Amino acid sequence: MKVFVAGGSGTIGIPLVRALVASGHEVTALTRSADKQAGLRALGAFPAVADALDPDALVTAVEAARPTHIIHQLTALPKEGPRSAKELTATNRLRIEGTRHLLNAAICAGAKRFIVGSFALLAPRSLDEATTDDAARAIQSMERQVLEASERGSLEGVILRYGMFYGPEVPSTLKMIDMIRKRRLPVVRGDMSQLPLIHVDDAVSATLASLERAPAGRIYDIADDRAVSMSEIVRTIAEYSGSPAPFTVPSWLPRLIAPYMARITSMQMPLSSAKAKAELGWRLKYPTMREGLAKMYSRAA
Repeated sequence: MKVFVAGGSGTIGIPLVRALVASGHEVTALTRSADKQAGLRALGAFPAVADALDPDALVTAVEAARPTHIIHQLTALPKEGPRSAKELTATNRLRIEGTRHLLNAAICAGAKRFIVGSFALLAPRSLDEATTDDAARAIQSMERQVLEASERGSLEGVILRYGMFYGPEVPSTLKMIDMIRKRRLPVVRGDMSQLPLIHVDDAVSATLASLERAPAGRIYDIADDRAVSMSEIVRTIAEYSGSPAPFTVPSWLPRLIAPYMARITSMQMPLSSAKAKAELGWRLKYPTMREGLAKMYSRAA
């Protein structure tokens, strides 16, 4: 296949490009930064430099690559993850305008399939669900655009709703480990959150499986077999990293000092990947966070 990865230098973009090349695909990786071209070439990809918010430049880049498949992983998130709704503004634009431009470029280039990486925690469970949240509206727009293009027969659209990424090369995981070691990330008393996680390697393998096997118009949840609370994440990382035991704070404190993060990390959203497993033949390498962290620390030992 000739695969065009939009967002090829991002958190999932880099391991995704690496895996696509290893599987024998011809890969073009889009980045906004000319400085990242050498790194993408080192992965075995052809770099393309363009801003997804510039429709003409994007059409030129995609048409030059002549891909059969396009994977949309465009974000503009802070390296260590967003800490406020304001830090999602640029990514919201990419999910609305960038998706529109990338779909147009894909159709102009004659691409067959268009896979989009979405985010389960902010994705409305229904595309008709009313929401006042800017990030949720952006994801809703992104998913709707892709599915409507698929319904028109313009291309084959597939939505992958990932859980929260973690892994040894994920910047937000590394930041969390550092904070836990310094006892700057507490557990929350009475924490009842249920957060879907996904090891980035498993997110990559699900994405590769969807290249050929996913029927057009499908939406898949891509997550571990077991949702966990944020406090369990903190405790487990502390255990595996040999960090001091985290201290405990009352539930009102995070809401006071970090309301955006408190909202995200207090969600109850257990997901099932049964549909992806059944239809894509996909299997988790790390079914739970504990297994993923155990592997991380066995490599480091």
